[in-house]
Amino acid sequence: MNLIKGKHILLGITGSIAAFKAADLASKLAQMGVQVDVILTPAAEKFITPLTMQSVTGRKAYTESDLWGGEAHVLHVGLGRSADLLVIAPCTANTISKLAQGAADNLLTITALAAQCPLLIAPAMDGGMFDHPATRENLAILARRGAYIAGPAGGHLASGLSGVGRLLEPLELIGHIRVLLGRTGRLAAKKVVVSAGGTHEPLDPVRVLTNRSSGKQGYALAQAAIDEGANVTLITTPTALTAPVGANVLQVETARQMLDAVMKESSDADVLIMAAAVADFRPRQAAENKMKKRDGIPQVELEATEDILEALSTRSRDGKRPRVTVGFAAESHDLLVNADEKLRTKHLDFIAANDISSNDAGFGVETNRVTLLFRDGKKESLPLMSKTEVAEAIIEHVAALLE
Repeated sequence: MNLIKGKHILLGITGSIAAFKAADLASKLAQMGVQVDVILTPAAEKFITPLTMQSVTGRKAYTESDLWGGEAHVLHVGLGRSADLLVIAPCTANTISKLAQGAADNLLTITALAAQCPLLIAPAMDGGMFDHPATRENLAILARRGAYIAGPAGGHLASGLSGVGRLLEPLELIGHIRVLLGRTGRLAAKKVVVSAGGTHEPLDPVRVLTNRSSGKQGYALAQAAIDEGANVTLITTPTALTAPVGANVLQVETARQMLDAVMKESSDADVLIMAAAVADFRPRQAAENKMKKRDGIPQVELEATEDILEALSTRSRDGKRPRVTVGFAAESHDLLVNADEKLRTKHLDFIAANDISSNDAGFGVETNRVTLLFRDGKKESLPLMSKTEVAEAIIEHVAALLE
């Protein structure tokens, strides 16, 4: 279900020192299975060569000389009409001005006029140029016409100054590309809430009671839903992961905070996927000050945390339950028995059961091996695969249930 694989992206590169990032962007897209055709402006060739771009894409890189070749009268039309997305990265102030005014004085700008696909512009220039009223007005004109503006970022600039004008990093640009390509997906206009990570229950001001969840599976689910066009709310505990571009991110720490966020966000959601590893217990009373070893071994009394899916099940009577609710069961023994019980008692549409006792699946690794149990009794065992692939399989079932 990898939606970006097989897509045709036209990548325009203009005359900016940030052109070197375009090679990395094109390389990463090609590795994802994207067909990338590159157009370099004459100024771009001062910074990066067509050979570099051909080497990372495996396809011809077009330059100004191709405009006047044997196919000049149709080349720009063919390129513009065959692409799923036109990305101009980096896009200089000069090219932004040309696009806003409809100028067509090189192969890239004439192709942009002929293109029938969405346009993503990733500006890159010095801070003063980006802040200039003319640049701002030109970007506003393009945005009103439907262009998607990604960036720029702030930081150190080639001039030696600091400001807003840096081209976004390739991975972030790919995130924006995925948002655009997913707009017409099977979950377009649907609200999907995903929980991720392991909750932190405080023992004292320094220590917490937590678990081994990294949040990787939840984040992969959020990305897979975005790839299908969903409006995603990601409710996440503290993690080192970078949230997918396009997700509305809500940060929580404890089970109680997770409960409040899930109940609020799921009231108008189409889908809820509870991938977070929510603690079953917490200290009844967190210590006011840091516990010291010299004071002896503390006696910690535990109490049960809130059961989020049970609370959601109770509230379903007033019609505020999502149309599709998916749970996770991370078990160290009796995997299918425990998962099936959770499926039935929490009134889930289906549940993903994974055995965390395996070294190559579950917490903290890049792969997972899950069994999907459905309300109607159907069972589907997925082989060992990446968490991205697991997420895509789950989102495929979610989309089918909604349809």
